[in-house]
Order: sequence, then C-alpha cells, then structure tokens
Amino acid sequence: MKCPECSCEESKVIDSRPTENKVRRRRECIQCGFRFTTYEIVEEVPLMVLKKDNSIEPFDREKLVERLCRATVKRPVSLDTIENMVEDIAAELKNSLQREVTSDKIGELVLHKLKNIDHVAYIRFASVYRDFNDVDSFMKVISELTEDNK
Repeated sequence: MKCPECSCEESKVIDSRPTENKVRRRRECIQCGFRFTTYEIVEEVPLMVLKKDNSIEPFDREKLVERLCRATVKRPVSLDTIENMVEDIAAELKNSLQREVTSDKIGELVLHKLKNIDHVAYIRFASVYRDFNDVDSFMKVISELTEDNK
C-alpha cells in the first residue's frame, strides 16, 4: 500500500478492525511515519444463472422472492417464510462453489422447499416452471403430492 504522503510502498498495520462487509486497517508508513487508514472489501464473484434460452444473467434474489410471492398469493405463507426459503436457496447455491447454475437447478430447489410449505403454491410454481400444457400435467403433479403424503 503506497503512503499518501511520500509514496513509499512499505507500511505496517497498526490496528485492524472488521466493520460491516469490510476491514478497516490503520497503517503507518515505514519511511516517513505518516499514519493513514485503508479499507479492504471482500470481492464477491456473482452467481450467474444459465437460462433455458442459453442466456446468462446474474442471480437475482429479489426476482425469486417476487416469483414466490406470486405462487403464494392468497395462501397462508408469510413473507418471512419466503425470505427464509430464498436465503436458504441462495446459501446452498453459493456453497456449491459453482459460478454458474442453471435455472432448472434453482427451480428444483424451490419446488423441493415449497413442497414442504404449501401444496397449492407448489402446484402454481410447478405449472409455470415446468410449463404445463394440459390437464394431465397438473394431474401428474397432484398425484405425486398425494402419494408423498401417504
């Protein structure tokens, strides 16, 4: 780190404190003794989503919350439950250490969690995610749910 006073490239760290999303370091120049503060910020590589049309976009947590709110409209599912579910999914995706994830993988994670929360919301989300084209598709998912509950 260059000293802002004399441009010497050597300094020593006197104090280091973590703050919100960064580390504050108090430094002293080896050459002139000038003290200055630096901040280190963790650089996160964004999680990218590979969509069905082969386009790639950054993972958008708010977009997923919005989609889940649509699926749970007029259902007894709180916003806190949705937020926690999205937080769990985001953490699981980041912990997988993959830089790219398919939208199919995200959809499957959502369906797996929704199945335990609300069956109607599960069917609503599945109908859009799996692109149901006929009644048989709905019946198949409903029969899977009833078999799982037995």
